[in-house]
Amino acid sequence: MTDKTMGGAQRLFTIDAEDDGIRLDRWIKRHLPDVSFNLASRWARTGQLRLDGKRAEPSDRVVTGQQLRLPPKDVEKAATAAKPGRPPKKSGPPLTEEEIEFAQSLVIYRDAHAIVINKPPGLATQGGTKTNEHVDRLLDALTFGLPQRPKLVHRLDKDTSGVLLVARTPRAAAFFSKSFSSRTARKVYWAIVADVPSIDDGMIELPIAKQPGTGGEKMYVDEKEGSPARTRYRVVDRVGNRAAWVELQPYTGRTHQLRVHLAAIGHPIIGDGKYGGPEAFLTGTISRKMHLHARRLRIDAPDNGKIDVTADLPTHFRESLDQLGFDIADGDLPIDELKFSETVEGKRRAETQRAKAARKDRKGERRNRSGRSQR
Repeated sequence: MTDKTMGGAQRLFTIDAEDDGIRLDRWIKRHLPDVSFNLASRWARTGQLRLDGKRAEPSDRVVTGQQLRLPPKDVEKAATAAKPGRPPKKSGPPLTEEEIEFAQSLVIYRDAHAIVINKPPGLATQGGTKTNEHVDRLLDALTFGLPQRPKLVHRLDKDTSGVLLVARTPRAAAFFSKSFSSRTARKVYWAIVADVPSIDDGMIELPIAKQPGTGGEKMYVDEKEGSPARTRYRVVDRVGNRAAWVELQPYTGRTHQLRVHLAAIGHPIIGDGKYGGPEAFLTGTISRKMHLHARRLRIDAPDNGKIDVTADLPTHFRESLDQLGFDIADGDLPIDELKFSETVEGKRRAETQRAKAARKDRKGERRNRSGRSQR
């Protein structure tokens, strides 16, 4: 997006290739988030919204290289000013040099489409009530020469560390979001859990729902109303019957899925008092912090390549492995190829095919009945 100011303070933008083919109202939402749909519609009605000099509608599709003309900024500010009695929308303070340096120190991978950071434990992914420090705010430090800030496409819990991918362009964001929602992305987590699972390599299939009365802050296993959830686990090593180091691969993406599933089978993650209670803490000098780490992410890239990134452990997790006598070199197990039939997209296609077959059978039955009735 190129922004120029014309005579009379009119603004002129050049449509970039990243936005080719999208609706004009979506372009405005991407690049001018303070401009409401109603305001854009008003500009269109009054002839102030123009593409290559011609009047445009919010529903028009933009093309690379087109010139978009919009009214002056002061017109926009006046139209979007706060209503009487309503406080103006607050914008966060600019990042300090220390915050910029910290954000950039988290980067472990970067290309034209994505940035991957190693999120430290204790840093939230997004803001919320009483949460002012979070990854989303730090993304202003990770533009690396592009005109737009990166965009989050998935999340990690505040106390979970490890691989977190952000998209550098709107098109990359749409591509990666689809990969996460269809479950074609492969995510590998490491955890230390209480006691030792009786099965070394297993699949946990327990539906999960929001626990009533918690305001959505806590999840639980609900066999009747819960959403399907599947987690594969493999025991990497154990220390007697005290604790086990496990590798986890979520095949679905429910909130707090790994934490809920492991607590449900009697092996809560060490440090997860929310779901494991007192059983989630080991005696001695083992840290009371959460021992859940997003170790690896493998995902297709928009240019037909693959991104495969591994994140180092935080200090407390690494020290706990040492204290329990585990060798970090044992942890990176081969990732099994996920069958297409196991992905969300594969299951949807199978359901569609079954529905078509059922309709075809019913149609055949109707023909047979019709033929018999005429004899």
